[in-house]
Amino acid sequence: MEDCTFGFIGFGLIGGSIAKGIKRAMPDARIMAYMRTRSKLEQAEKDGIVDLILDGVNESLRECDIVFLCTPVEYNAQYLSALRSFVKPGAIITDVGSTKTNIHEAVTALDMEACFVGGHPMAGSEKTGYEHATDHLLENAYYIITPTAATAEKDVERMVAVAKLIGAIPIVLDYREHDRIVAAISHLPHLIASSLVNLVQDSDNQQQLMKRLAAGGFKDITRIASSSPEMWEQICMTNTGNIIDMMESYIASLQDILQELRQKDGSAIHQLFDTSRTYRNSISDASRGSVTPEYSFTVDVVDEPGAISTLAVILSARGISISNIGINHNREHGEGALKITFYDEASMNAAWAQLKKYNYELIKTQ
Repeated sequence: MEDCTFGFIGFGLIGGSIAKGIKRAMPDARIMAYMRTRSKLEQAEKDGIVDLILDGVNESLRECDIVFLCTPVEYNAQYLSALRSFVKPGAIITDVGSTKTNIHEAVTALDMEACFVGGHPMAGSEKTGYEHATDHLLENAYYIITPTAATAEKDVERMVAVAKLIGAIPIVLDYREHDRIVAAISHLPHLIASSLVNLVQDSDNQQQLMKRLAAGGFKDITRIASSSPEMWEQICMTNTGNIIDMMESYIASLQDILQELRQKDGSAIHQLFDTSRTYRNSISDASRGSVTPEYSFTVDVVDEPGAISTLAVILSARGISISNIGINHNREHGEGALKITFYDEASMNAAWAQLKKYNYELIKTQ
């Protein structure tokens, strides 16, 4: 990996974080990048992350050992054909898209299978853009690597090495299996969350009591409905077949539950909750999955003037940034009166340690 030159087409949150992770681990690595918003690349150059700002897909990319396509999914395939003329022998083109079939089909159509290795770093943030990129965004996050039928083993190993270099956990998968998996664990849940939110909106009364009481568990399971509509439209349109298959299975399972409720089959409903609880509790918290986690906990405090401002002062004094803080009105599952949300895990852990020093009673969110 020494003396490597990396190219980036697109330089937002993910591309910027990969580049920062590479520079942290390999300060002598050379990085060149292109994106339409030049001012952000100029900032990255000032930050010491980008060594050469590109004006487009051009001859300079012939120097690259690995080129990352980091534009939205629908545009990555378009850049492939432009890159084709500027790939030096032995170089790798990879992408960071959350669906893989489209890009792999485009690679096959362009006869570029020998130089392409797909990638999906399974991390993100509620913030977007290079300005929010960090050198540790991908630490302990899964990095899915999807070779083509013509990918050399040494190129798979190079991409595995890059993933490890930035602190991620590499997993090599067939791209079709990748898309089937993320349809179940990410894409369908986003659709379910959004449809559930819309169901509540459409079913609410004139006093909007559903909206008023919608906190606690409801907000937790529908949090991902706040994701970018543009991004999720692209994802759903590029993994439609797998999502349909999973949705049909889900609808069938809902029909079974509906029938059990109609028959007042208590044992079947008990089994539903028992098996789902057991399986969910077996899912590790050690690594980040495909759905961006929420970093939060609740605090058991008395509702009195100054309670929130006191907490905010304690945390700000330690330079801990808060994403959101507010009263938790629905506390059916033992949550505290205040819920605090943070931008990242490090801030959450630092806040937990700091508030413990002041003897606050803290409750982890599930």
